[in-house]
Amino acid sequence: MAVRSHLPGYGSFTLFRGAAVRTGIYVGLCLSLTFIAWLVVANRIPALERFARERNIAAAAALAFFGLIPVLRFHAMPVRLLASGAIAWLLLSLCYRVLSFFFSGLTGRYSAFQVFMLGAVVYTIASTICWIGTVVWRMRASHAHPSVHSAPIPPNNHRMT
Repeated sequence: MAVRSHLPGYGSFTLFRGAAVRTGIYVGLCLSLTFIAWLVVANRIPALERFARERNIAAAAALAFFGLIPVLRFHAMPVRLLASGAIAWLLLSLCYRVLSFFFSGLTGRYSAFQVFMLGAVVYTIASTICWIGTVVWRMRASHAHPSVHSAPIPPNNHRMT
């Protein structure tokens, strides 16, 4: 018998029970915090302007690292991968929209909808590739280890005598 302990009030948040939703929220928060830090360092600390290329590379690498978490966690479950990635990227897009009120140059580059669609397309491609990989992996496994009952099964509409 498994014993599960929950924090008080956890039962009211049934939406957050799914691993894909929780992962999407956590990754979205990490992506948003990374983007906020990148934006603040780039615009509010002029002493680091000479390191702009390194700063941009480090920030893009951090965003890519956090963006890969749903792919690495749900590579065998493409629907959860897509859901988790979409939730994460939605949170980043909402953060981008809020930050565009304070940093006017953001809206000149991309809109929040364009940022969301960029992430949605990337996660859709990743989930499609993972789905194809999973199908190929299962097909190879089924041909490598044929089952004991490999006799052909007749259709339901035929009688066996």
